[in-house]
Amino acid sequence: MTDAVGSIDTPDAQDEVSEPKKARKGGKRAKKGPLKRLAIFYRQIIAELRKVVWPTRNQLTSYTTVVIFFVAIMIAVVTVIDYGLNHAAKYVFG
Repeated sequence: MTDAVGSIDTPDAQDEVSEPKKARKGGKRAKKGPLKRLAIFYRQIIAELRKVVWPTRNQLTSYTTVVIFFVAIMIAVVTVIDYGLNHAAKYVFG
């Protein structure tokens, strides 16, 4: 019986010919000074900020309203729980 191409039992022809790669020294960063790298970093930041989809004023207003409303509800829930536990502790411990 013959094995399928790429089987674990039979290596591919490319695997037999491959040569070990030489390790690079330094790389791209070693060739550039620190100010040049800093300038590239800030250019990349600006490029990424241009890709951001910024919300419109209406979206921002609605998102802010939802967040404030949710925070107010959570404050109320925590206050009620705290009040209830406070009275329960006073009842138990006198």
